[in-house]
Amino acid sequence: MEIVLFTAVAVVLYLAADRLLAVVERRRGAALARRSVVFFFILLGLALPTFALIRALFGA
Repeated sequence: MEIVLFTAVAVVLYLAADRLLAVVERRRGAALARRSVVFFFILLGLALPTFALIRALFGA
């Protein structure tokens, strides 16, 4: 059951990182040069604390 939770959260985090990157690019007025690297760091920054919180709450 944990794998389903982690997978669902990963999908939500992926979509959130994509939206956040789009907001950053829109405010900047241009696409970022290293878009995939910035996306990776946004996703990593969201995923690490979120998955740590899930592990702490559910003891997974």
